[in-house]
Amino acid sequence: MKRILLTLALLLLTTQLQAEELKQLLNLPYGDHPRQVLDFYPAKSDKPTPVVFYIHGGGWRGGDKKTNPKAFLDKGISVVAINYRYVQNGVEQKVEPPVKAPLSDAARALQFVRSKASEWNLDKERIGATGGSAGACSSLWLAFHDDLADPKSDDPIARESTRLYCAAVNGAQVSLDPKELREWMPNYKYGAHAFGLPNLESVIENRESLMPWIKEYSPIESVSKDDPPIALFYGGEVPVVGASPKDPTHSGIMGVKLAERLEEADVDVVLVTPGTEKPKYKNSTEYLIDRLTN
Repeated sequence: MKRILLTLALLLLTTQLQAEELKQLLNLPYGDHPRQVLDFYPAKSDKPTPVVFYIHGGGWRGGDKKTNPKAFLDKGISVVAINYRYVQNGVEQKVEPPVKAPLSDAARALQFVRSKASEWNLDKERIGATGGSAGACSSLWLAFHDDLADPKSDDPIARESTRLYCAAVNGAQVSLDPKELREWMPNYKYGAHAFGLPNLESVIENRESLMPWIKEYSPIESVSKDDPPIALFYGGEVPVVGASPKDPTHSGIMGVKLAERLEEADVDVVLVTPGTEKPKYKNSTEYLIDRLTN
């Protein structure tokens, strides 16, 4: 009986230690700002695991990294969920343009995760980004942007790659260019806050001077043939380019235009919108599990 009780006590202690260890993997700082923290959910595996890199939505002005990693953990995929500076934090810190704050934070967090690959038992090559709305836009920006690694940096984290293995996103904005957005959807109004401006009309008025920023921070502008496989999921209405959808901010019209650009560059792309018949993947979770484990 004493032996059984001792065994049970040891099991309880082990469970408590594991729980405490898991707590220590929450709100890990990857920078100095209070918003620059992430949660790491490790999958149990004897070999390095793939990673889902989750970037929350909220217009780059709100939202939080809270997520349920179970579907991925059950498949042996670890999960990282990040917080990042909002655009208003960028304004406070005089970051130009303000959208550089959340996007550069996403890149830095990804580099931080790669720097922990050995310690956290991660396959640093198999990292797939995901998110909704602004988090989806950030994921696509990472997917298409040239590698931001600095091989000569004294900072070992900055030497890590920002390239992705794949990305699967929901309701993504794909451009910050008001001209093309209004051509696709005449009623489009979103995105001025990325540049610290009050409305899209202000962006249109200043478009010429803003073009360097528009090109730098619009995912569609960085598409090239070496980009990773992409899956785009949209709800709402059947997308019709030139129409004025009820929710232009998350319309599949943007997915249609990005998919065209990706196909022109010969990048593997899956587009699922209302009206898509018999899609291979019902959602971003299914896509990521398939891509990261096969």
